Order: sequence, then structure tokens, then C-alpha cells
Amino acid sequence: MPFSWIPPAARMDSQIDKSSSSRRPDSDGAPSAMLANEEIYRRLQQAVFEHRLLPGTRLVEDHLAEVTGSTRGRIRQVLARLAHENLVTLVPNRGAFIAKPSVEEAREVFAMRHMIEPPMAELLARAPKPAQIHRLRAHVRQEAAARASGERSVIIRLSGEFHLLMAELTGNRILMRTLRELCAQTCLVITLYDKPNTPACPYHEHEDVIDAIEARDSGRAASLMRHHLQHIEATLALEEPEVAPRVDLQSLFAG
Repeated sequence: MPFSWIPPAARMDSQIDKSSSSRRPDSDGAPSAMLANEEIYRRLQQAVFEHRLLPGTRLVEDHLAEVTGSTRGRIRQVLARLAHENLVTLVPNRGAFIAKPSVEEAREVFAMRHMIEPPMAELLARAPKPAQIHRLRAHVRQEAAARASGERSVIIRLSGEFHLLMAELTGNRILMRTLRELCAQTCLVITLYDKPNTPACPYHEHEDVIDAIEARDSGRAASLMRHHLQHIEATLALEEPEVAPRVDLQSLFAG
């Protein structure tokens, strides 16, 4: 994927009002200020990362406007942006729902990640800086601590954020934005197709990638990232559902 190309989602950012207006706190606990569209977008996307907004969840405009201190018009802008990123499905006369990726869409998400992430790991391994290695290892320690304490939502969030941190360390903002969208879609895929009792993103594989980056072994870093993505995909039951046999309705009412 050519990172010099600016996707439509990036252009949409400039069309969304990111300002916030001051407002006194309401006695019922409403927001003390109107949240900026960017903040509403970020929090909804983060909730997808943490599996707090599950596929099929309805997002009611009026309720979102109320809890964010915003307006329906601005909420529609945010939902349109999330729909553009395939995180929300807009259904005419029904409203907005958290997306439910099909098996085909799930495979396409992983195909894109395979195109992007191994070269990303290879790039970081060419000239790693001590500060970069320090940040990556600190993140993995956070993952280990979350697993030790059994904080599932934190585990899920940190697992995805490791990949986003790698993108950030490349300094490529388009890469980071693109990968953030793909990671959010991956969270929806995992929610729908995860096999029971199977860890989706083992953090020790993150450590292996860091070791290869620190050793400046770009080929191994790319290979380990490729294997890591394959491992995640293998934990999912990405199989097309069986087609139900056709029922002869006429026979049901015969006689």
C-alpha cells in the first residue's frame, strides 16, 4: 500500500468540526463541555478496541448527543466517519450499528495487515534507536502486568496498541492512521470469529519481534511479524456459514 497516498478518510478529517464549546456542568452529571468531534470519534473507536462496543450494537444519535453534550448533526458527522472506516454500518430508516464484518471482509483485513506490518517491522530493524526499544519493551511489560491481573479489556487494548506503537515509531502518520483503522476492524473480527479459550495475540511474540528489531535483523523481524499475524488469524474460525437447505413452503401447507 503506497503510504504517500492520502486515503479519503484522511481528507474527511478536515471536514469534521474539531472545536469544542464551553458549557457549565449540568446538575445531572452531563459533560462540563461539548466534546469535540475528534474526541467523540476517538472514544468510540477506543471502545471498539476494548470490546466494549460489540458488533451489532446500535448507536442512537439522540443518546450519543446527550451523553457527549453534542448535537445530532455533529454526531452524524462522527458516525459517517466511522462508517467510512467500516467500523459502523448505517442502515436507512434504522440508524447506526457497530459493524459486523463478513468472513470475506475479515480475510481482507488480514491481507492488508500482511502487506503493511512485516515491512514495517523490517523498516524499524534497519536502524533502531535505544529510545524506541525502550518504549516497545515498556509496552510489553504493561501487557504482561495486565495478563497477570486478568484485566481482559486492558489486555485487548494493549495487544492492539503494540502494533500501533510500532507504526508510530516509523514516523509515518499515514501508516499509523491506516493501521489504527485495520486494528479496530480486527477487534470486531476477533469478537465475531474468535475460537473459545484461544489467546488472540500472545505478547511473547511481541517480545520476539522486539528482539529481532534490537538485533537489527530486519529479515527476521519481518518474518516474525508475518508469523505473528498468521497466528492471530489461525485463532479465528473464518469459515463461511453453511447454507440452509431450501424449504418447500408449498409442501408445508399441502393437504
